[in-house]
Amino acid sequence: MLKPIALAFALLASAAPAAFAFETQASEAWVYDITTGTVLMDKDAQIPVPPASMSKLMTINMLFEALRDGRVTMDTTFAVSSRAKAMTAAGGSTMFLNELDRPTVEELIHGMIVNSGNDACVVVAEGLAGTEEAFAQQMTERARALGMENSVFANASGWPDPAHRMSMEDLGILATRLITEFPDYYAIFAETEYNYKDRAHANRFNRNPLLKLGIGADGLKTGHTQEAGYGLVASAVQGDRRIVFAFTGLPSEKIRAEEAERIVNWAFRQFSMKTMAKAGTRIAEAEVWMGDAATVGLVPAEDVVRLMPALAQENVTAEVVYKGPVEAPITKGQQIAELVLQVPSMAEARIPLVAEADVPTGGFITKLSTAAQVLFRRVMPAETPAS
Repeated sequence: MLKPIALAFALLASAAPAAFAFETQASEAWVYDITTGTVLMDKDAQIPVPPASMSKLMTINMLFEALRDGRVTMDTTFAVSSRAKAMTAAGGSTMFLNELDRPTVEELIHGMIVNSGNDACVVVAEGLAGTEEAFAQQMTERARALGMENSVFANASGWPDPAHRMSMEDLGILATRLITEFPDYYAIFAETEYNYKDRAHANRFNRNPLLKLGIGADGLKTGHTQEAGYGLVASAVQGDRRIVFAFTGLPSEKIRAEEAERIVNWAFRQFSMKTMAKAGTRIAEAEVWMGDAATVGLVPAEDVVRLMPALAQENVTAEVVYKGPVEAPITKGQQIAELVLQVPSMAEARIPLVAEADVPTGGFITKLSTAAQVLFRRVMPAETPAS
Protein backbone atom coordinates (compact mmCIF):
# COMPACT_ATOMS: atom_id res chain seq x y z
CA MET A 1 0.00 0.00 0.00
CA LEU A 2 1.31 3.46 -0.93
CA LYS A 3 1.64 5.61 2.19
CA PRO A 4 1.67 9.39 1.60
CA ILE A 5 2.83 11.69 4.41
CA ALA A 6 2.20 15.39 3.91
CA LEU A 7 4.92 17.78 5.07
CA ALA A 8 5.38 21.54 5.05
CA PHE A 9 8.46 23.49 4.06
CA ALA A 10 8.36 27.25 4.65
CA LEU A 11 10.23 29.08 1.93
CA LEU A 12 10.36 32.59 0.56
CA ALA A 13 6.93 33.80 -0.46
CA SER A 14 5.92 37.06 -2.06
CA ALA A 15 2.79 38.82 -3.13
CA ALA A 16 4.59 40.02 -6.23
CA PRO A 17 4.04 38.35 -9.63
CA ALA A 18 6.27 35.41 -10.47
CA ALA A 19 9.22 37.17 -12.10
CA PHE A 20 11.10 34.02 -12.99
CA ALA A 21 9.12 33.39 -16.18
CA PHE A 22 11.26 33.94 -19.27
CA GLU A 23 10.00 34.49 -22.80
CA THR A 24 12.73 33.55 -25.26
CA GLN A 25 12.81 34.58 -28.89
CA ALA A 26 14.31 31.21 -29.83
CA SER A 27 12.09 28.70 -31.59
CA GLU A 28 13.41 25.91 -29.35
CA ALA A 29 15.34 26.24 -26.09
CA TRP A 30 16.50 24.28 -23.04
CA VAL A 31 18.15 25.68 -19.89
CA TYR A 32 19.54 23.38 -17.21
CA ASP A 33 21.20 23.95 -13.84
CA ILE A 34 23.91 21.29 -13.62
CA THR A 35 24.63 21.93 -9.93
CA THR A 36 21.15 20.96 -8.76
CA GLY A 37 19.95 18.94 -11.76
CA THR A 38 17.08 21.36 -12.41
CA VAL A 39 15.51 22.16 -15.79
CA LEU A 40 14.84 25.90 -15.77
CA MET A 41 13.36 26.22 -19.25
CA ASP A 42 11.96 23.77 -21.79
CA LYS A 43 10.56 25.30 -24.96
CA ASP A 44 9.88 22.56 -27.52
CA ALA A 45 13.26 21.17 -26.45
CA GLN A 46 12.51 17.60 -27.58
CA ILE A 47 11.78 18.53 -31.20
CA PRO A 48 14.51 17.36 -33.64
CA VAL A 49 15.70 20.37 -35.64
CA PRO A 50 18.70 21.22 -37.86
CA PRO A 51 21.58 21.70 -35.38
CA ALA A 52 24.11 23.23 -37.78
CA SER A 53 27.62 23.39 -36.30
CA MET A 54 26.32 22.74 -32.79
CA SER A 55 26.30 19.04 -33.73
CA LYS A 56 30.10 19.20 -33.92
CA LEU A 57 29.90 18.65 -30.16
CA MET A 58 29.06 15.01 -30.89
CA THR A 59 32.11 14.63 -33.13
CA ILE A 60 34.20 16.22 -30.37
CA ASN A 61 32.68 13.83 -27.82
CA MET A 62 33.58 10.83 -29.99
CA LEU A 63 37.18 12.04 -30.18
CA PHE A 64 37.33 12.72 -26.44
CA GLU A 65 36.11 9.18 -25.81
CA ALA A 66 38.81 7.81 -28.10
CA LEU A 67 41.39 9.76 -26.10
CA ARG A 68 40.01 8.50 -22.80
CA ASP A 69 40.01 4.90 -24.04
CA GLY A 70 43.60 5.12 -25.30
CA ARG A 71 42.68 4.53 -28.95
CA VAL A 72 44.42 7.79 -29.85
CA THR A 73 46.68 10.29 -28.10
CA MET A 74 47.00 14.04 -28.49
CA ASP A 75 50.02 13.38 -30.73
CA THR A 76 48.25 10.92 -33.05
CA THR A 77 48.17 12.27 -36.62
CA PHE A 78 45.43 11.84 -39.21
CA ALA A 79 45.55 12.14 -43.00
CA VAL A 80 43.61 14.84 -44.83
CA SER A 81 41.56 13.38 -47.68
CA SER A 82 40.38 15.19 -50.78
CA ARG A 83 36.89 15.04 -49.29
CA ALA A 84 38.06 16.85 -46.17
CA LYS A 85 39.93 19.47 -48.20
CA ALA A 86 36.84 20.01 -50.34
CA MET A 87 34.97 21.28 -47.28
CA THR A 88 37.11 24.43 -47.39
CA ALA A 89 36.13 25.17 -50.98
CA ALA A 90 32.47 24.43 -50.18
CA GLY A 91 32.28 27.41 -47.88
CA GLY A 92 31.54 27.51 -44.19
CA SER A 93 33.95 27.34 -41.30
CA THR A 94 37.38 25.80 -41.81
CA MET A 95 40.86 25.45 -40.33
CA PHE A 96 42.27 25.53 -43.90
CA LEU A 97 43.65 22.01 -44.15
CA ASN A 98 45.17 20.61 -47.35
CA GLU A 99 46.11 17.09 -48.43
CA LEU A 100 49.76 17.56 -47.49
CA ASP A 101 48.86 18.17 -43.84
CA ARG A 102 49.07 15.57 -41.07
CA PRO A 103 47.29 17.37 -38.20
CA THR A 104 47.52 15.96 -34.71
CA VAL A 105 44.50 15.13 -32.60
CA GLU A 106 45.31 18.15 -30.43
CA GLU A 107 45.35 20.45 -33.46
CA LEU A 108 42.10 18.99 -34.75
CA ILE A 109 40.37 19.51 -31.40
CA HIS A 110 41.33 23.18 -31.51
CA GLY A 111 40.28 23.34 -35.15
CA MET A 112 36.83 21.94 -34.38
CA ILE A 113 36.22 23.96 -31.22
CA VAL A 114 37.76 27.36 -31.96
CA ASN A 115 37.67 27.49 -35.77
CA SER A 116 34.53 25.30 -36.06
CA GLY A 117 36.35 23.60 -38.94
CA ASN A 118 34.16 21.43 -41.16
CA ASP A 119 37.35 20.04 -42.69
CA ALA A 120 38.65 19.07 -39.23
CA CYS A 121 35.44 17.15 -38.52
CA VAL A 122 35.76 15.11 -41.71
CA VAL A 123 39.40 14.31 -40.89
CA VAL A 124 38.39 13.08 -37.43
CA ALA A 125 35.50 11.03 -38.82
CA GLU A 126 37.68 9.31 -41.39
CA GLY A 127 40.52 8.86 -38.94
CA LEU A 128 38.31 7.12 -36.36
CA ALA A 129 35.84 5.20 -38.53
CA GLY A 130 37.30 5.01 -42.05
CA THR A 131 34.47 6.95 -43.70
CA GLU A 132 32.29 9.86 -42.66
CA GLU A 133 29.18 7.75 -43.33
CA ALA A 134 30.31 5.03 -40.94
CA PHE A 135 31.22 7.65 -38.36
CA ALA A 136 27.80 9.30 -38.61
CA GLN A 137 26.17 5.94 -37.93
CA GLN A 138 28.41 5.46 -34.91
CA MET A 139 27.47 8.93 -33.69
CA THR A 140 23.78 8.09 -33.89
CA GLU A 141 24.23 4.80 -32.04
CA ARG A 142 26.35 6.43 -29.36
CA ALA A 143 23.79 9.22 -28.92
CA ARG A 144 21.10 6.63 -28.19
CA ALA A 145 23.33 4.96 -25.61
CA LEU A 146 23.82 8.35 -23.90
CA GLY A 147 20.07 9.00 -23.69
CA MET A 148 19.89 11.40 -26.62
CA GLU A 149 16.68 10.08 -28.15
CA ASN A 150 16.05 12.86 -30.65
CA SER A 151 19.38 12.91 -32.50
CA VAL A 152 20.22 11.42 -35.91
CA PHE A 153 23.49 12.25 -37.66
CA ALA A 154 24.16 12.25 -41.38
CA ASN A 155 27.66 13.77 -41.22
CA ALA A 156 30.35 14.86 -38.77
CA SER A 157 30.18 18.63 -39.22
CA GLY A 158 26.53 19.67 -39.16
CA TRP A 159 26.54 20.38 -42.89
CA PRO A 160 22.90 20.84 -43.99
CA ASP A 161 21.19 17.50 -44.60
CA PRO A 162 17.48 16.66 -44.17
CA ALA A 163 18.45 13.55 -42.19
CA HIS A 164 20.71 15.44 -39.76
CA ARG A 165 18.75 16.45 -36.66
CA MET A 166 19.18 17.10 -32.93
CA SER A 167 16.92 18.48 -30.20
CA MET A 168 17.95 21.27 -27.85
CA GLU A 169 17.56 18.92 -24.89
CA ASP A 170 19.95 16.44 -26.53
CA LEU A 171 22.47 19.21 -27.14
CA GLY A 172 22.18 20.18 -23.48
CA ILE A 173 22.69 16.58 -22.39
CA LEU A 174 25.75 16.37 -24.63
CA ALA A 175 27.19 19.65 -23.35
CA THR A 176 26.70 18.50 -19.77
CA ARG A 177 28.58 15.31 -20.58
CA LEU A 178 31.52 17.17 -22.11
CA ILE A 179 31.75 19.38 -19.03
CA THR A 180 31.44 16.66 -16.40
CA GLU A 181 33.17 13.71 -18.09
CA PHE A 182 36.08 15.50 -19.76
CA PRO A 183 37.08 18.44 -17.53
CA ASP A 184 40.71 18.44 -18.72
CA TYR A 185 39.73 18.74 -22.37
CA TYR A 186 36.75 21.00 -21.73
CA ALA A 187 39.04 23.95 -20.94
CA ILE A 188 39.77 24.25 -24.68
CA PHE A 189 36.22 25.53 -25.22
CA ALA A 190 37.16 28.77 -23.44
CA GLU A 191 40.03 29.55 -25.83
CA THR A 192 39.25 32.56 -27.96
CA GLU A 193 41.75 32.19 -30.80
CA TYR A 194 43.50 29.46 -32.80
CA ASN A 195 45.43 29.78 -36.06
CA TYR A 196 46.59 26.47 -37.57
CA LYS A 197 49.96 27.00 -39.28
CA ASP A 198 49.22 30.73 -39.49
CA ARG A 199 46.54 30.08 -42.14
CA ALA A 200 43.19 30.81 -40.50
CA HIS A 201 43.61 34.58 -40.22
CA ALA A 202 39.98 35.40 -41.03
CA ASN A 203 38.60 32.46 -39.12
CA ARG A 204 40.85 32.24 -36.10
CA PHE A 205 38.47 33.65 -33.47
CA ASN A 206 36.01 31.64 -31.38
CA ARG A 207 32.47 32.70 -32.34
CA ASN A 208 31.00 32.18 -28.86
CA PRO A 209 29.69 35.68 -28.05
CA LEU A 210 29.75 35.14 -24.27
CA LEU A 211 33.43 34.38 -23.71
CA LYS A 212 34.60 37.98 -23.41
CA LEU A 213 31.71 39.33 -21.31
CA GLY A 214 33.04 38.39 -17.88
CA ILE A 215 29.86 36.52 -16.90
CA GLY A 216 31.47 33.14 -16.25
CA ALA A 217 30.93 31.66 -19.71
CA ASP A 218 33.47 29.03 -20.77
CA GLY A 219 31.93 27.17 -23.73
CA LEU A 220 30.62 25.63 -25.95
CA LYS A 221 29.52 25.99 -29.61
CA THR A 222 27.69 28.29 -32.00
CA GLY A 223 25.73 27.17 -35.04
CA HIS A 224 24.22 28.79 -38.11
CA THR A 225 22.72 27.76 -41.41
CA GLN A 226 19.97 29.36 -43.44
CA GLU A 227 17.56 26.60 -42.46
CA ALA A 228 18.47 26.48 -38.76
CA GLY A 229 18.92 30.17 -38.08
CA TYR A 230 21.38 31.23 -35.38
CA GLY A 231 21.85 28.95 -32.38
CA LEU A 232 24.15 28.42 -29.43
CA VAL A 233 25.05 25.77 -26.88
CA ALA A 234 26.70 27.47 -23.91
CA SER A 235 27.67 27.09 -20.29
CA ALA A 236 28.49 29.55 -17.53
CA VAL A 237 29.58 29.41 -13.89
CA GLN A 238 28.74 31.94 -11.20
CA GLY A 239 29.41 31.23 -7.55
CA ASP A 240 28.57 27.62 -6.73
CA ARG A 241 26.32 27.13 -9.72
CA ARG A 242 26.85 26.07 -13.33
CA ILE A 243 24.20 26.26 -16.03
CA VAL A 244 24.12 24.90 -19.56
CA PHE A 245 21.68 25.94 -22.26
CA ALA A 246 20.91 25.39 -25.92
CA PHE A 247 18.70 27.38 -28.27
CA THR A 248 18.18 27.87 -31.98
CA GLY A 249 16.09 29.65 -34.60
CA LEU A 250 17.17 33.26 -34.01
CA PRO A 251 17.32 35.66 -36.97
CA SER A 252 20.76 37.21 -36.53
CA GLU A 253 24.15 36.91 -34.89
CA LYS A 254 23.45 40.06 -32.86
CA ILE A 255 20.16 38.77 -31.49
CA ARG A 256 21.81 35.44 -30.66
CA ALA A 257 24.42 37.21 -28.54
CA GLU A 258 21.81 39.35 -26.78
CA GLU A 259 19.54 36.39 -26.08
CA ALA A 260 22.41 34.31 -24.71
CA GLU A 261 23.38 37.05 -22.24
CA ARG A 262 19.73 37.48 -21.21
CA ILE A 263 19.42 33.76 -20.47
CA VAL A 264 22.57 33.75 -18.35
CA ASN A 265 21.44 36.76 -16.34
CA TRP A 266 17.95 35.32 -15.85
CA ALA A 267 19.17 31.88 -14.78
CA PHE A 268 21.49 33.29 -12.12
CA ARG A 269 19.34 36.21 -10.92
CA GLN A 270 15.89 34.64 -10.76
CA PHE A 271 16.83 31.41 -8.97
CA SER A 272 18.71 30.63 -5.80
CA MET A 273 19.81 27.43 -4.06
CA LYS A 274 18.03 26.43 -0.86
CA THR A 275 18.97 23.63 1.51
CA MET A 276 15.67 21.92 2.27
CA ALA A 277 17.06 19.30 4.65
CA LYS A 278 20.46 18.17 5.86
CA ALA A 279 21.72 14.63 5.26
CA GLY A 280 20.69 12.35 8.11
CA THR A 281 17.90 14.64 9.35
CA ARG A 282 14.71 12.72 10.08
CA ILE A 283 12.00 13.76 7.62
CA ALA A 284 9.29 11.30 8.63
CA GLU A 285 8.73 7.77 9.91
CA ALA A 286 7.64 4.63 8.08
CA GLU A 287 5.55 1.86 9.62
CA VAL A 288 7.41 -1.44 10.02
CA TRP A 289 5.93 -4.95 9.68
CA MET A 290 7.26 -7.80 11.83
CA GLY A 291 10.15 -5.75 13.23
CA ASP A 292 11.41 -5.23 16.73
CA ALA A 293 10.39 -1.57 16.30
CA ALA A 294 7.02 -0.30 15.06
CA THR A 295 8.54 2.47 12.92
CA VAL A 296 11.81 3.51 11.32
CA GLY A 297 13.03 7.05 10.71
CA LEU A 298 13.34 8.27 7.12
CA VAL A 299 16.32 10.49 6.30
CA PRO A 300 17.95 11.84 3.12
CA ALA A 301 21.34 10.27 2.41
CA GLU A 302 22.61 13.63 1.11
CA ASP A 303 21.72 17.25 1.70
CA VAL A 304 18.49 18.12 -0.12
CA VAL A 305 19.47 21.21 -2.10
CA ARG A 306 16.99 22.57 -4.61
CA LEU A 307 16.89 25.57 -6.90
CA MET A 308 14.01 27.89 -6.07
CA PRO A 309 12.47 30.85 -7.91
CA ALA A 310 13.58 33.98 -6.11
CA LEU A 311 10.04 35.39 -6.09
CA ALA A 312 7.98 32.24 -5.60
CA GLN A 313 4.33 33.11 -4.86
CA GLU A 314 3.47 29.94 -2.96
CA ASN A 315 5.19 27.68 -0.50
CA VAL A 316 6.76 24.46 -1.65
CA THR A 317 4.58 21.41 -1.00
CA ALA A 318 6.26 18.22 0.12
CA GLU A 319 5.08 14.66 0.60
CA VAL A 320 6.82 11.46 1.62
CA VAL A 321 5.58 8.36 -0.20
CA TYR A 322 6.46 4.71 0.41
CA LYS A 323 4.95 1.24 0.10
CA GLY A 324 4.16 0.13 3.60
CA PRO A 325 4.26 -1.09 6.13
CA VAL A 326 7.86 -1.98 5.33
CA GLU A 327 8.74 -5.58 6.14
CA ALA A 328 11.65 -6.23 8.52
CA PRO A 329 14.55 -6.76 8.51
CA ILE A 330 15.56 -3.27 7.42
CA THR A 331 19.16 -2.15 6.95
CA LYS A 332 20.39 1.33 7.82
CA GLY A 333 20.80 3.27 4.57
CA GLN A 334 18.27 1.11 2.70
CA GLN A 335 16.07 3.22 0.42
CA ILE A 336 12.48 3.00 1.62
CA ALA A 337 10.68 6.13 0.50
CA GLU A 338 10.80 9.25 -1.66
CA LEU A 339 10.42 12.89 -0.76
CA VAL A 340 8.27 14.48 -3.47
CA LEU A 341 8.75 18.25 -3.79
CA GLN A 342 6.49 20.51 -5.80
CA VAL A 343 8.01 23.92 -6.50
CA PRO A 344 5.79 26.55 -8.16
CA SER A 345 6.17 26.53 -11.97
CA MET A 346 8.93 23.90 -11.88
CA ALA A 347 9.05 20.16 -12.49
CA GLU A 348 8.36 17.78 -9.62
CA ALA A 349 11.46 16.60 -7.75
CA ARG A 350 11.74 13.15 -6.13
CA ILE A 351 14.49 12.64 -3.55
CA PRO A 352 15.30 9.17 -2.13
CA LEU A 353 14.85 8.66 1.61
CA VAL A 354 16.68 5.88 3.46
CA ALA A 355 16.29 4.06 6.75
CA GLU A 356 17.78 5.93 9.69
CA ALA A 357 18.70 2.71 11.55
CA ASP A 358 18.67 -1.07 11.36
CA VAL A 359 15.39 -2.74 12.28
CA PRO A 360 15.85 -6.49 12.87
CA THR A 361 13.03 -8.97 12.57
CA GLY A 362 11.04 -9.11 15.80
CA GLY A 363 11.19 -12.04 18.22
CA PHE A 364 8.49 -14.41 19.47
CA ILE A 365 6.42 -11.72 21.18
CA THR A 366 6.36 -9.58 18.02
CA LYS A 367 5.29 -12.52 15.89
CA LEU A 368 2.58 -13.49 18.39
CA SER A 369 1.26 -9.94 18.54
CA THR A 370 1.25 -9.64 14.74
CA ALA A 371 -0.59 -12.94 14.36
CA ALA A 372 -3.19 -11.76 16.89
CA GLN A 373 -3.70 -8.52 14.99
CA VAL A 374 -4.21 -10.40 11.72
CA LEU A 375 -6.66 -12.79 13.35
CA PHE A 376 -8.53 -9.91 14.98
CA ARG A 377 -8.97 -8.17 11.61
CA ARG A 378 -10.31 -11.36 10.03
CA VAL A 379 -12.94 -12.15 12.68
CA MET A 380 -14.20 -8.60 13.35
CA PRO A 381 -17.55 -8.05 11.59
CA ALA A 382 -17.76 -5.22 9.13
CA GLU A 383 -19.34 -2.05 10.51
CA THR A 384 -22.90 -1.37 9.43
CA PRO A 385 -24.66 1.98 9.37
CA ALA A 386 -26.66 2.79 12.49
CA SER A 387 -30.38 2.38 12.05
